[in-house]
Amino acid sequence: MPATLIISDLHLVANQADSNKLFIKFAQQQAVKFDQLFILGDLFNTWIGDDLSIKSYAEIVKALGVLSRTTEIFVMVGNRDFLLGAEFAKKTKAKLIETPYLLQTGGQDYVLTHGDELCTDDENYQQLKKILQHPLTKFIFLHLPKKIRLKLSGQLRKKSIQAQKYKPREIMDVNQIAVDNLMRKYPGANLIHGHTHRQNTHSNKAYSRYVLGDWSAEKGNAIKIMDKIDSKSSLSWLEIS
Repeated sequence: MPATLIISDLHLVANQADSNKLFIKFAQQQAVKFDQLFILGDLFNTWIGDDLSIKSYAEIVKALGVLSRTTEIFVMVGNRDFLLGAEFAKKTKAKLIETPYLLQTGGQDYVLTHGDELCTDDENYQQLKKILQHPLTKFIFLHLPKKIRLKLSGQLRKKSIQAQKYKPREIMDVNQIAVDNLMRKYPGANLIHGHTHRQNTHSNKAYSRYVLGDWSAEKGNAIKIMDKIDSKSSLSWLEIS
């Protein structure tokens, strides 16, 4: 019976054993029992290019590589680690997937996305995202020296934290119209996303929306989907500790 795990927003920090220990334990003891693992963005708190960050996150890359021997791994980039590239995929044997991604299970489809593109009320964020994730911007950044990349990423993170202090909580959540527009393209499917860190289940007549929470050094969360031979797949929450 195929089984799938879905996680998001771990925000792992380079060379910090405490923040990475829980994920490594999760990979070795829980994810290894499943057929598929989907990571819906922001696995890493910062990723400044495969050429530099693979070394910084060596333990995580190794753990993913070992896990891939038993479990198929799918990784979607988030707003923190959108520079994940082909070398990361090669080292971990994970498959980088685009957003939105349609996951088809027994009798039920799920639309998977990081979720930040649905936060359309935060216009400043959306404008900045277009600039930072433009192919030309990424090309230029990845060809800068290490010190400059580190300095720029640090400055952007500080500005982001400062900006969030003054933003109304509502605009940092998904916009319902944006969600409805997305789901009209996938009739009969449900939605799973992260980014907002507001773990919850929202249901209406048309679809259910499952929001993954973020992880800390002590605990995390995942969605477990089990395919059944004679009925629809079952979805449940899994607490990680």
